[in-house]
Amino acid sequence: MIDAHIHLEQYEDTALSSMLQSLPEQGIESLVAVSMNLASCIRSKGIADRFPGLVKPAYGFHPEQPLPAEEELAALLEWIVRHAGDMIAIGEIGLPYYSRAEAMERGEAWDTPAYIKLLDRLLGLAARLAKPVVLHAVYEDAWTACDLLEQHNITRAHFHWFKGPAETVDRMISRGYYISFTPDILYEQEIQDLARRYPPELVMAETDGPWPFEGPFTGRTTHPVMVHEVAAAWGALHGYSVSRAKEILTANTVRFYGL
Repeated sequence: MIDAHIHLEQYEDTALSSMLQSLPEQGIESLVAVSMNLASCIRSKGIADRFPGLVKPAYGFHPEQPLPAEEELAALLEWIVRHAGDMIAIGEIGLPYYSRAEAMERGEAWDTPAYIKLLDRLLGLAARLAKPVVLHAVYEDAWTACDLLEQHNITRAHFHWFKGPAETVDRMISRGYYISFTPDILYEQEIQDLARRYPPELVMAETDGPWPFEGPFTGRTTHPVMVHEVAAAWGALHGYSVSRAKEILTANTVRFYGL
C-alpha cells in the first residue's frame, strides 16, 4: 500500500531510518511526504534523497502556523520552483480552520483574507508547474478552497483528512477531487459516514503521522503500516474484502499522483 499523507520530517532521525528501512517487508511500497515550510521542505527532500522511490516528497506551507513574511514566502516559492522536478505535489497547503477557531475563542483578531491570499498564490504556483495539490481545508474552509481551485483550473486536488458539510462533499465529488482517510475511520462515526458516501474511486489511505490517534491506536506511535487497518475498516463499510480494499485505495493513489 501507499501512505498518501505523512509528515516524515517530523520524526526523529533514528526512529525514521529504522521505520523506513522496514516498510517494504511490511507491505508499504511508498509514502507521500508533505512539508510545512522551507526548512521542512529541505528536510523532506533530504529524506527522499536517502530513500529514492520509497519517499515521494511534496513541498508547501502548512496553514496552521503564523503567516510567513514576504521574504520568507518568496524564498519558499523560489526553492519550490528550483526543485519542482523532485516533488510529487504542492503540499501541504490550505486554510487554518483550527488555529482560527482557537484564536476566535480567545477573542483575538484573525486575518482570514491574508491566508486566502497565501493559498491563492500557492495554487497559482501549482497551476504553473502543473502539479497536483495536497490540501488542508475542512468544514467551511473547503468551500473557499473549491472556489480557488476552480479559479486556477486545478482538477487534481487531494483533500487530506477531510471533514465537511453535505453540500461541500457533493461539490467535491462533482469536481472529481480526492480525499483520504486516517486511522480515525476505525472509531469516528462522522468519518465512517463520509466514507460510505464518498465514491470509492476517489479515496486514498493516509496516516498523517506522527499525529497520534485514539481508540485502538491509543499509546501507539503513528506508523505508515496503519494504512492496512485503514483499508480494512474502509473496505468493511463498502463490503469489500481486505485485499480488494487495499487494491482499490492503492490504485487510486497511483492514479492521482501518477506513481
